[in-house]
Amino acid sequence: MSILCGLPLLECVYCLACARWAWKRCLHNAGHDSETWGLATPEEFEPVPRLCRYILAVYENDLRHPLYEPPRGYRMNPDCLIMKRNYRDTQRKVPPYLLYLDHDHNDIVLAIRGLNLAKESDYAVLLDNKLGKRKFDGGYVHNGLLKAAGCILNAECDVLKEVVEKYPNYTLTFTGHSLGSGVAALLTIVVVQNRDQLGNIDRKRLRCYAIAPARCMSLNLAVRYADVINSVVLQDDFLPRTATPLEDIFKSILCLPCLLCLRCMRDTCISEERMLKDPRRLYAPGRLYHIVERKPFRCGRFPPVVRTAVPVDGRFEHIVLSCNATSDHAIVWIEKEAERALELIQEKDHTLEIPATQRMERQATIAKDHRDEHNAALQRAVTLAVPDAFPPTQYGTFYEKDDEDSQNPIHDSSTGSSRTSRTKENWDELIERLFERDDSGHMMLKKPLIATD
Repeated sequence: MSILCGLPLLECVYCLACARWAWKRCLHNAGHDSETWGLATPEEFEPVPRLCRYILAVYENDLRHPLYEPPRGYRMNPDCLIMKRNYRDTQRKVPPYLLYLDHDHNDIVLAIRGLNLAKESDYAVLLDNKLGKRKFDGGYVHNGLLKAAGCILNAECDVLKEVVEKYPNYTLTFTGHSLGSGVAALLTIVVVQNRDQLGNIDRKRLRCYAIAPARCMSLNLAVRYADVINSVVLQDDFLPRTATPLEDIFKSILCLPCLLCLRCMRDTCISEERMLKDPRRLYAPGRLYHIVERKPFRCGRFPPVVRTAVPVDGRFEHIVLSCNATSDHAIVWIEKEAERALELIQEKDHTLEIPATQRMERQATIAKDHRDEHNAALQRAVTLAVPDAFPPTQYGTFYEKDDEDSQNPIHDSSTGSSRTSRTKENWDELIERLFERDDSGHMMLKKPLIATD
């Protein structure tokens, strides 16, 4: 009799739990993810619309007669295009990309396009992964994206080195959208670890902007490289929020809403502490810029606001059940809203009529604030016991040890001899030599890429 009486009580508890979950999920919106973050300044967000235009240029067959007319101020000079690679040039191992010399902004840009749904080779890059298959620099990364990054460096290392040495005051920027964002982020990490292959380029000259980023690296790497890697997310974009493997997402592309709902239910039942302590869980890389343009229970788009931070916990962990979750992933929408957001930021900044000298001082202050925030994120990762999140005293923000690291040669794992004497480094062989299989069959890092004290 007591058992029969207990059944209605259990049903009530179960119904209340389900109602609470549904209420929590329906009320959760993209603005909650970044509501505690600071606002971005025009100096730090200025490259984003321009880089989106460069990514869109990869889709064009003729830059002199583009099918997609860029906004005024973002038109590219075809004479400054160093190279443009298509699927035939890359042997279908890497998405198409281009290298552009931006004299107006003292920037060397390598832009990689996003996933082509009609190309099997792009799916091959996504499918070349397995949970815990590739360990890199003390963390885990997506295997196929890392191999694609190696292919680009193997093909373009000499060209990049020549351009970097020819323009010593220019920055070297890697950027990409969706699939290309993951390749660009991992390409940046490999270049940072092997700067001597590009003429000992200063780390401060390197940067990456991952547009609508794929979750491609473990949390410790995402935080450690936040000084050079930036991710841009538009409102409800699903890709930076779901830890579902990329290969599973695009296998289910025809029923993506169903997959997102199931993943949303599953993640709700997993505590964030457990997520943080999973060393193989992948995340969106680096510093995050979140463009927020819609508010809950309101129709239409509002003037966009850009918030930025280097979060450790709460790094886009919850999927937003929104009809815009897929449309916010489109590079065309991101470029349009990023341009609009930048105009609003600049307009507000212009009304303050800040003198030029104070603007330069503010840029220095922004750089210092970013370093302090990066340092605080590293300390937060250690506090939360994130696996392999090394303390700031060892890794810092990489500004204190730049000169020392640039002098350390890369040693061959088998002979111990320096590779600096080689005329050309095969990046595929370099990456493969860094790993060995343990007793369980997993790929393990043999030794650090750069020698440390």
